[in-house]
Amino acid sequence: MFDYHTDEITAHLNERLESFDASPKVFACGTVTAISDGVARIQNLPGRCYGELLQFGKGLWGIALDLEEDGVGACILNAGAQVSVGDTVRGTGHTVDTAVSDTVLGRVVSPIGMPLDGKYFKPSKFAPLEKNAPSLIARRPVDTPLDTGILAIDSMIPIGRGQRELIIGDRQTGKTTLAIDTIINQKDKGVICIYCAIGQKASTIASVVQTLQTSGAFSYSCVVAATASDSPAMQYLAPFAACTIAEEFMHSGKDVLVVYDDLSKHAVAYRTMSLLLHRPPGREAYPGDIFYLHSRLLERSAALSAEKGGGSVTALPIIETMGGNIAAYIPTNVISITDGQIYLEPELFNSGIRPAINTGLSVSRVGRAAQHPAMRKVSGLLRITLAQYKEMAVFTRFGADIDASTREVLKNGECLTNIFVQNKNTPYSLAAQVSILLAYREGQLSDIPAKKMREAINSMLKAIRRECKLAVAHIMQDCDFNDETEKQLVTCICSWRKNWNKETV
Repeated sequence: MFDYHTDEITAHLNERLESFDASPKVFACGTVTAISDGVARIQNLPGRCYGELLQFGKGLWGIALDLEEDGVGACILNAGAQVSVGDTVRGTGHTVDTAVSDTVLGRVVSPIGMPLDGKYFKPSKFAPLEKNAPSLIARRPVDTPLDTGILAIDSMIPIGRGQRELIIGDRQTGKTTLAIDTIINQKDKGVICIYCAIGQKASTIASVVQTLQTSGAFSYSCVVAATASDSPAMQYLAPFAACTIAEEFMHSGKDVLVVYDDLSKHAVAYRTMSLLLHRPPGREAYPGDIFYLHSRLLERSAALSAEKGGGSVTALPIIETMGGNIAAYIPTNVISITDGQIYLEPELFNSGIRPAINTGLSVSRVGRAAQHPAMRKVSGLLRITLAQYKEMAVFTRFGADIDASTREVLKNGECLTNIFVQNKNTPYSLAAQVSILLAYREGQLSDIPAKKMREAINSMLKAIRRECKLAVAHIMQDCDFNDETEKQLVTCICSWRKNWNKETV
């Protein structure tokens, strides 16, 4: 589905060049003096700029990433391109850009704006991949919630529009699923979503696209894809292209969510190019500017002030760890840039607790400033309850005698852990989340077995939607509730529990 050939890339970029209306310029032609694994050394090509698009003699394309007095170092954009020593190279006079018009929504595109879904594509506007981040004066505080639909996140690790929240964990722990569920939950909320796939298999990206289409989320989403078979240069450009697309919507006053999946592969692609360009290696062979690579990308996420249009770009970068080591080089770099992290633990995932969020190591540095008033009223002590539960659970492993108060802490913590278990691609609405936490606070879910918790919650929510339509509508409209609404919900929950007991006897 995402395979494309050199001829297609060449035709796409040639068509782009022909559409430019610029004053005539004369560029000297350079000559390829060395070629190695997609990186070319070019001699006698003066006047180039960093990130400029270069055209090789055989209709191939590259990007200038190394500027020297006697030549240029360029990475070839075409995977498997046949570039030989002695080939001529000329500059184009402009940096690499991508399509940013509304036509990208519901499409799968490459980092240079080429369609990858086999459909017709005629964008009306393009923008450069590299831009300066919005200034401090142009920003406003992050205070508007971005609902993920995931109970554990919205209640304890709230994310605001304009925030940068890292999703980190080992492979196969549900990082991509967490991000996709967040995209699905933006339906009818006015948030445009950009999913950037970096170095993944084409079949994996096709599966993500299929999930978005099935859930009805593809109409307000765009997928920027650089597969594992693409050149390192394409993988390097992918997140910058996704950010550029998001910024275009942000400057028009819209809210955008960008998922970078994942920046670990992005760092590896940049390391590959840097080593081939003979840049000095640093820690773990990464170049010295690897921190700047991700900081200049993530700093472009912001919530703009009303004078600048009031739009926002929320970033969910994903980092893959090895053996749960969040203190490795790239993870610590990105943690220091972002406004918090959601850590997914393999032990929790393997034990059936999904999403496998470790609430002790997860944090949102925006905090409750980006949380709905209704959620603030029912989620105040959840983190403390889970922390006490995990601390007490350690002693029970050794068969220690426990008193009644400790037994109550363990009971509440185990119930809360089971409540946070949630099926993928089934995000909760705000009213549903408030109802679940109210039921927990009233003790109506405490003695339900873990195996029946999902069934019980679904039954309870169905009863609330049927009998408390006004209360649900009030919460969804005002994102808050008063004493009367709370009383109606609690009464409905208690009534449901009595009927549930009769049905399960």
